[in-house]
Amino acid sequence: MALSGIEIFKYLPKTNCGKCKFPTCLAFAMKLAVKQASLDSCPDVSSEAKAKLSEASAPPIRLVTIGTGENAVSVGEETVMFRHEKTFYHTPGFAVVISDKSTDNEIARKIEETKNAAVERVGQHLKVDLITIENESGDIQVFSNAVKKIAGLTSLPLILKSDNADAMKSALPVVSGKRPLLSAANESNYENMAKLAKENNCPLVVSAPDLEKLTALSEKISALGIKDIILDPQTAKAKDIIEKNTIIRRSAIRKSFRPLGYPIISFFHKTGDNMLETMLASISIAKYGSIIALSSPEIWKVLPLFALRQNIYTDPQKPMKVEPKIYKIGEPDKNSPLMVTTNFSLTYFLVAGEIENSKVSAWLAVQDSEGLSVMTAWAAGKFSAGTIAALITSLKAGELVSHKKLILPGYVSVLSGSLQEKLPDWKIIVGPREANAIPVFLKNEWK
Repeated sequence: MALSGIEIFKYLPKTNCGKCKFPTCLAFAMKLAVKQASLDSCPDVSSEAKAKLSEASAPPIRLVTIGTGENAVSVGEETVMFRHEKTFYHTPGFAVVISDKSTDNEIARKIEETKNAAVERVGQHLKVDLITIENESGDIQVFSNAVKKIAGLTSLPLILKSDNADAMKSALPVVSGKRPLLSAANESNYENMAKLAKENNCPLVVSAPDLEKLTALSEKISALGIKDIILDPQTAKAKDIIEKNTIIRRSAIRKSFRPLGYPIISFFHKTGDNMLETMLASISIAKYGSIIALSSPEIWKVLPLFALRQNIYTDPQKPMKVEPKIYKIGEPDKNSPLMVTTNFSLTYFLVAGEIENSKVSAWLAVQDSEGLSVMTAWAAGKFSAGTIAALITSLKAGELVSHKKLILPGYVSVLSGSLQEKLPDWKIIVGPREANAIPVFLKNEWK
């Protein structure tokens, strides 16, 4: 049973040391009670208290990891209903479904299409995350062969989709140690599926057509010792996605209802309509879907889904940043202008875009300002003459240009004198204050 903040407080050290990043132990206890803090943040809590508080401090939605290594996908561990309450932690994973009835050429082509379905946006690499292999043939050996072939073609985590426990048992040795997601346990096969999941240390999908049956099945499988569960509420309509996913999320977050405290998976690959499939996937992203299975990875289909996922799962409390380095805009050479700015992504893309508009190729040095804009970084002391000089020196910008001229943002013209002192071999030029003035500045002022 969930504990109140006051009950949790009784077990804490009551030193108000602030090591947990909260001002008092009571404030920390209140955050623990609403699942917005981790007990691990308190280094002084006793092991006895930790044991008693483990239930209260556990995240309302369990974190489940599929696959291993750098491509492993983790979903769950969310603590809020709405992003503005705090943040969402783990982005939904997109999975492309491949039938075991596919020919070798069809499998190879779909794996290649999935690999190519990736874009860079605002400094992030957006891609399809998993491959689902469906036992559409119903044949045990065909399924096992398809799993073996696909596992040899991709390093993405796998979802093995079959209701036949014998087919699953036959395929699992092929992917031993890769921690695939097993899909799915239902009312008729859950004991055998749970046994396979436990023996192979794999997460398990629990599938049922209504939430009452899903709850009962989740409890049964949890009682068998399976902790890493993903729920499949079998949603095929927009109304069902919104209704069922919201009830699951609300039960876990607001009522600490453990049988529904797991990530959600949705399969939309059999809609037969790409537009409908994309629409259902977008609703699932917005309404608590953790893994979304698609029929194919065409870029026109996944691009809006990538953007929607990125927008919803970007932490509004953390500024988006680009990598600090010197960027080539166009085809710059030793005579091209060198400009400097901060690594706040919006600032970078505004400046880079206006340089492109000018049709003047340039070098753009981007300094790590912890994602702050030029003025904010300057006010915080993170974009100063010292940090800019250190950037230009460390990146060996002098080897890129022969003119030794550095264009400073107009908003920090006050730094020009001190920067000139720190870079005596360079000529510091004050550029425009606004990015939209860059094209005129470069065409008229850069000689």
